[in-house]
Amino acid sequence: MTDTSRTYSYPAFTRDIITIVGGYGSGKSEVSVNLARLFALSDPRRVYIADLDIINPYFRSREAVKELEAIGVRSLIPPGDQAYADLPIIIPQIKGAIKQTEGKLILDVGGDDQGARVLSSLSDAFVPDAYELLLVLNANRPFTSTVEGARKLMRDIEASSRLSFTGIISNTHLLEHTTVEIVMDGLKLARAVGEAASLPVVFVSATRSVIEKLDPQKINVPLLPLDRSLLKPWERRV
Repeated sequence: MTDTSRTYSYPAFTRDIITIVGGYGSGKSEVSVNLARLFALSDPRRVYIADLDIINPYFRSREAVKELEAIGVRSLIPPGDQAYADLPIIIPQIKGAIKQTEGKLILDVGGDDQGARVLSSLSDAFVPDAYELLLVLNANRPFTSTVEGARKLMRDIEASSRLSFTGIISNTHLLEHTTVEIVMDGLKLARAVGEAASLPVVFVSATRSVIEKLDPQKINVPLLPLDRSLLKPWERRV
């Protein structure tokens, strides 16, 4: 007999450009990769992902290029050896994709005001009300552990990027030590930040094993189960 109380909805967006920002340790790139995977398996149109994180050379979405391309996701990255440079190189195709998207486009962006400056160089390509700018909020990170801290970060990013936030992703975790209680505490903070900013919590993300233990009726927002794709440098096969 099916347990309908455990049935949940996945994230869905009417807008095609999904810009995801989050500081170090927020899980931003893992969320970006898993969202691209979800779109590729559920949306008949082409899915694109671009790594615009100029801050953190590790845990980058471009590390999952082969995995994503195998399911039809096109990664917008520089050719050859430049694809794995210490810092991403912004290619002209990204601006073109923002201007004329033929499917879903996910932009994985560094989450402080310095990281968001890359968006200011692309801001004229964004059409108002045609994009999502989403903050990945991890309540266990120092700059987003309070409503005041998260709101300051959001204001700094908006000023630097010249774009406006449209929602919040609750992704509170402690890596393999994440529990249901940790996820629910993070959602509580995300809702408080959303209320202060007049923005919705668009979805909650967590590892699949934790998602399966959550009660969707208590959360009442879409859920994105995360399958780990990005490894620490010393975990990668040589």
